[in-house]
Amino acid sequence: MRWITYTLAVALSATAMLAKDDKSKAAGRLDDSAVLFSEIMSAPDRSIPQDLLDKSECIVLVPGLKKGAFVVGGKYGRGFALCRAAGQGWGPPAAIRIEGGSFGLQVGFSSSDVVLLVMNERGMKRLTTDKFTIGADATAALGPVGRNASAQTDAMMTAEILSWSRSRGVFAGASLDGATLRNDLDENKALYGQRWTSKEILNSGAKMPAAAGKLIAELNKYSARKTR
Repeated sequence: MRWITYTLAVALSATAMLAKDDKSKAAGRLDDSAVLFSEIMSAPDRSIPQDLLDKSECIVLVPGLKKGAFVVGGKYGRGFALCRAAGQGWGPPAAIRIEGGSFGLQVGFSSSDVVLLVMNERGMKRLTTDKFTIGADATAALGPVGRNASAQTDAMMTAEILSWSRSRGVFAGASLDGATLRNDLDENKALYGQRWTSKEILNSGAKMPAAAGKLIAELNKYSARKTR
């Protein structure tokens, strides 16, 4: 009986340690997302155009993608989607994964970071599904670069998603056609204690995790438009 009790205690302790480790990793990825956004926006001549950021409904940040992960059908990386909550600025982050697809860059080199702007309600609704494929389920265009870059082309006016990528310090528009975005339930559990979907988090009134504080502060710093 004592042996069974001891075994259960060890198992519970191990589970608690794993949960703590997962939460720490999720918090680290949120901080990496904050750093990514801050570094991009702090270079006015090579940043996301301010008018596009102000018009966007949601943003997706995927920091630290590895070149070795760029295999068709493989997992590209993990990041977070955030949408504007009516009257409250940016809402809580929902964890996402980018997987598969053909990953091409405007300037022709492999990527390590990805930023997506979701520009309208149609695109926002895509984020609340279990998964969707860029280019097939959602129209996408390469995002322009430069704080004051013109964003009035037909492609950018009608696209649901605009995409950028950064590698070796160079930030440029990127094609993500064929890549799939899906809910990262494990990461959401680490942050919220529940295996919530993006639909259950984005604009749902979910409590903002403390670990997202740095990211929210950076988004608010560069977002002139706080609400829809």
